[in-house]
Amino acid sequence: MMKQFLLAQSAGHNSDDLLADCLNQLGSIPPEANFGFLYLSDQLASAAEFILNRLKQATDIEYWIGTVGIGVIASNTEFYDEPAMVVMLADFNEADFHILPNFITDTTALSGELAHWCQANDFNVGLLHADPTNPATPTLLSQLGEDIPTAFLVGGITSSRGANIQFATEALHGGISGVLFSQAVPIKTNLTQGCTPIGKRHVVTQCDDNLIHSLDNRPALDVLTEDAGDTIAQDWQQAANYIFAGIVNKSSDLDDYSIRQLIGIDTEEKVIAIGDYLQHNDEIIFCRRDGNSAMEDMDRMLLELKLRLNSPIRGGVYVSCLGRGRHQFGNDSQEVRFIHSVLGDFPLVGFFANGEIHKNSLYSFTGVLTLFV
Repeated sequence: MMKQFLLAQSAGHNSDDLLADCLNQLGSIPPEANFGFLYLSDQLASAAEFILNRLKQATDIEYWIGTVGIGVIASNTEFYDEPAMVVMLADFNEADFHILPNFITDTTALSGELAHWCQANDFNVGLLHADPTNPATPTLLSQLGEDIPTAFLVGGITSSRGANIQFATEALHGGISGVLFSQAVPIKTNLTQGCTPIGKRHVVTQCDDNLIHSLDNRPALDVLTEDAGDTIAQDWQQAANYIFAGIVNKSSDLDDYSIRQLIGIDTEEKVIAIGDYLQHNDEIIFCRRDGNSAMEDMDRMLLELKLRLNSPIRGGVYVSCLGRGRHQFGNDSQEVRFIHSVLGDFPLVGFFANGEIHKNSLYSFTGVLTLFV
């Protein structure tokens, strides 16, 4: 068994040169290597299928997972605004993973051999990538979480200024695809919100789609003003840059919420508009999002993972929100460098996403770190 996964990265060239550079870095492929992770910057989206096929031919590895992103991650480096390719090769027992098909409209493809494989395992961790243009993505994700026995799904939504491509043995688009790992593959994962709650949970007592009229049977804006403070309430347009609404995930604690932006304030009617639909009796919690909050929560997440580790990290996948990275931590790859400052050096790949998947739910403004140990 490989002690650590093999990592190669290259940037700033055309697809042929990037491929040659990565293959040269990988060198002689160990015979046990049978699984590949591939993340490409969106400048390479049009060449994604070509790159995948060349890698399959050159490595003799059939199974590949990944996607394209506006930014991609290779260990302690974040690549933006240039062609970049990140490859990680792993070795898993072929009986302990199963590639998922491309679910576009429903989950009926979760049948036959795949259904039997899922049922034969007590626990399944799924690494998924999804097309942002498919409006059914949240529904499909929820349904997969229900259909797959004891599933724990992680991953992210493709980000691209061109074609939205995902990899699941072949180049795909339009749906959710990925891989399931059985309980025989040791995996640790955790989520960082990047936000700090500034008040308690509030019950939505009157709403209309994304408009919140009342919280706890009081005018919604009055409740927000109390949590945020009078100083912030003097300029709601500016406050929308760092005050957010967290939709509390049902049957979870305060740490488990999905961040949504404040997109409108009606000071006369005292109504709040957020970037998602709500239902009566949903719960929300207002949060502050800034660099310090993000760093504090990321430190918490990494230390929790470190305490759970009982063996060296073989490799990892990090999916971070497009709003994080250089926008929240700085231009010198500080976000991914912080991961290694706490957990040490190990092969890490990933991308900056249009939405993050963790525990079968869709999040935003978060980071999801998945470690193979």
